[in-house]
Amino acid sequence: MPTPVTRRRNGVAASLRTALLPAGAPRAGTPRAVARRIAARRTALRRTVAALPLLMAFAIAGLGAGPARAADGDVTWTVRTAANGYGDDRSSYSYTVNPGGQVKDAMVVANRSDSPLELTVYAADGYTTGTGQLDLLTKDKKSVGIGVWTHAARDSVLIKPGKTAEVPFTVEVPANATPGDYVGGVLTSLKQADDAAGINVDRRLGIRVKLRVSGELKPRLAVEDLRVDYDGSLVPFAKGDATVTYTIHNTGNALLSARQSVSVSGPFGRLRAEAGDIAPPPDLLPDETWKMKVPVHGVTPGFGLTATATLTPLLIDASGSTTALKPVEATAHGWAVPWTLLLIVVVLVAALVGAFLLRRRARARRKEREDARVLNAVEEALREKERSGQS
Repeated sequence: MPTPVTRRRNGVAASLRTALLPAGAPRAGTPRAVARRIAARRTALRRTVAALPLLMAFAIAGLGAGPARAADGDVTWTVRTAANGYGDDRSSYSYTVNPGGQVKDAMVVANRSDSPLELTVYAADGYTTGTGQLDLLTKDKKSVGIGVWTHAARDSVLIKPGKTAEVPFTVEVPANATPGDYVGGVLTSLKQADDAAGINVDRRLGIRVKLRVSGELKPRLAVEDLRVDYDGSLVPFAKGDATVTYTIHNTGNALLSARQSVSVSGPFGRLRAEAGDIAPPPDLLPDETWKMKVPVHGVTPGFGLTATATLTPLLIDASGSTTALKPVEATAHGWAVPWTLLLIVVVLVAALVGAFLLRRRARARRKEREDARVLNAVEEALREKERSGQS
């Protein structure tokens, strides 16, 4: 399982590179030259694709509005929030809006390179990746929340070297919007062709937007698919390890994290073992899930096991602080059979049964011999009596 990571709640999405083979790539030349070019491009593509997870991790870490730099260092730009009534030094955008309401704000883009820079501007919904980081949908993916409700004043911006440009945008919340938390971002994008590698690169730099639509807030977490598996030792009476797996599901309408505790106990709640400290899951958006795999050491093989997972939901407000809610709990049952001890018991029982059967058979044989001797003695006495009567 991916290790859960805690990400900055007021972070900024940074650059993202996306590799694509160029359409209509030239294929002229000798077969050997073509083969070399194809091999070189495949190698470059593999390297770029291999680098994507690292680039994405940097993109979602929320490292502030730092510069996005191309691989050859020829293009650099930065983004930051505009200074206005919402604040002068914000690391991200955060709003609370009624259904049907709207918010007007702006992003400042600075060209740090030596040539004019034209960037595409758009908004996108956010989601939690398998590594526990916040990512933003690419432009070709369909958004249903902030990516649809947020409209930049222009689709692109042209900035002279060393200059800045302010890009206003409006967040318009539909009148029928469901109350709760939404996360997305406002992005700037630059697509460049890398002739040496034979690929196109989409580099993105943006700022996170967290929006809470006013209405009844229903923060809820559920523990689903709880399971416990036991791995024992070959040494009789020795303790083993259990693995508890489950899925955390945000079934409410608020952004939530959680404190977690896991324990495993034997029959009647005895022989209890605790998992110890467990890393918190990432902040989960409504309807998102996160899989957990928790080891529990020092579990006594008491044949029957009961695993208990307890979550304390943490409600995250606009400032990034948390409020603990009522804990939720789930249990599951499994087996912890001490097979080595059980085998020893079976062997002992078999030995005892065998000894009992052998003893019983020996006793039966002794009785048969004794009965035979008695019968022979009676027959001999009768014969003696017959002989005495004849004489």
